[in-house]
Amino acid sequence: MSDSHSAPTRSIGSILDALRPEFPDVTISKIRFLEAQRLITPQRTASGYRSFTDADLERLRYILTAQRDRFWPLKVIREALDAIDRGLQPDDSGAGRLPSAPTPPPDPDVPTVAQLRATHPPLRLTRAELSSASGLSGAMIDALCGYGLLQFEADGHFAGSAVPIATAATALASYGIEARHLRPFRTAADREIGLVEQVVAPLARRDPERKDEVTAQVLRHGIALHIALVRAAMDS
Repeated sequence: MSDSHSAPTRSIGSILDALRPEFPDVTISKIRFLEAQRLITPQRTASGYRSFTDADLERLRYILTAQRDRFWPLKVIREALDAIDRGLQPDDSGAGRLPSAPTPPPDPDVPTVAQLRATHPPLRLTRAELSSASGLSGAMIDALCGYGLLQFEADGHFAGSAVPIATAATALASYGIEARHLRPFRTAADREIGLVEQVVAPLARRDPERKDEVTAQVLRHGIALHIALVRAAMDS
């Protein structure tokens, strides 16, 4: 529920008139009692009158509905309101459940299993072509090869997968991030792939046809975890 202390606009009489069509038994004394129980906290005007917002009205509706339809005691209602104030979602199903953590929507930054499993036409690039495609200097390409972020294929060319790596390195270089700073990304990726291979290996022996699909699924969850950890660190 939104902050009940912003933009007060209603008197207690106005709140009562808004509630009575749905809760005909509600009284001013009832609203004052709920305030005394610290379930609602209306502001006060300079002259001492209670001043309510639409958010306070929404909160009162939730309290009165919980009492009438769910028979919740004040202790449970207080717990539910505290959960809502912390960002949890109220249950609108009518099942009488306490608020719960919201289910996160699909993250557009996490590739789908289909995208991870997609195959692309073979692409081989010379050093000059990779430089042209990514904007990366020849010296930076050499540095990235030295730190293991880029690798020559057996035929002396770069694979097409080198282009997004080089493009990202180019963008980071504009912030003063050099090739040597990027080595931890290579190490982390190798460790993630190693973990996935360890998990999938038993399945590959039992059901080889599902290996690629399960590998993509595990990788997708790993990428989602990586993004979630980075975002959590930024929020802290």
